[in-house]
Amino acid sequence: MRNARVIHYEDTPRDVVITGNDYPPHYVLPRHAHKRGQLLYAATGVVTVITDEGSWVVPPRRALWIPAGVAHEVRMSGAVSTRSTYVRHEAATALPAHCRVIGVSLLLHALLLEAVDLPIEYALEGRDGRVMALLLDEIAAMPALPLNTPLPRDPRLSRLCRALIAAPALEIDIDAMAHKAGMSRRSFTRLFRQQTGMSFSAWRQQACLLAALTRLAAGDAITQVAMDLGYSSTSAFSAAFRRVLGASPSRYLGSDQRNASSMAD
Repeated sequence: MRNARVIHYEDTPRDVVITGNDYPPHYVLPRHAHKRGQLLYAATGVVTVITDEGSWVVPPRRALWIPAGVAHEVRMSGAVSTRSTYVRHEAATALPAHCRVIGVSLLLHALLLEAVDLPIEYALEGRDGRVMALLLDEIAAMPALPLNTPLPRDPRLSRLCRALIAAPALEIDIDAMAHKAGMSRRSFTRLFRQQTGMSFSAWRQQACLLAALTRLAAGDAITQVAMDLGYSSTSAFSAAFRRVLGASPSRYLGSDQRNASSMAD
C-alpha cells in the first residue's frame, strides 16, 4: 500500500502489513502509537524519532524498529520516502523489545520494495506469503546500530536532555547541567549514568553527532556543522564521527547517497 494510513489496516488478518509514504521536508508526524510493531525504513531522507526513552536518527538505508504501543513522534529532514512494516505482536517474538536502529541489507531493501505493492490480504500460501516470511527473518538478522540518544526517566534530567538534543553543543558542561537540575555534580553524574547507561560527556557527544548527521544529510557543510557544535576543528569532528559511527562523514553519507540512488524504485 502506498500513501495510506495504517490505522485503517491494523486489524487486517495478516501478520505483516506494509505501507509506503512520501513526506515533504520538515514534516512532523505528531506523537502516536500503533497496535503493531513498526519497522520504519528511510528509503530516502533522514528521519528522527522521539519517544519517552530517547531520540533515534534514521539515515537512508537504515531502519528503526518500534515495538507495539510505544508512543513516538517522527520528524522528517529533507524529502523523505519511507517503507513501514507493521507486525502483529504474536509474529514479532524474534524482534527487539525496545526501539533499535538496524542496518538494512540489499535483500531486505528489495523485500521492502516488493512487499509494499502486494495486496493487503495477500495469499498466505504461495510466493506472497513466503516474501513476507522472509522479510521477517531478514529484519531479525540485521545488526543494531549506535544511532540513538537515550533519555533519563528523572523529569529534571529528561527536560534538560530534551533541550540539549534540540540545540546540542559541546560547550554545555556538566556543572551547568547539574546546577540547572538543582543537584550536586556527584549526584547528577551518578543518576545520569544510572538512567542512561552513559556518562554525560559521552551522551553529549552522541547528541551532537546525531544532530550533525541530520544536518550533513540535508546538505550543510562539514566545516560549518563542526564549528556550530563546538568542535575545535573539522579534523577533530571527523575523528569523533569516525570513532562513533565507523566512517568519516563524507564516506558515511556518500555511501548513503550512492546506495539510495542506485536502489531507488
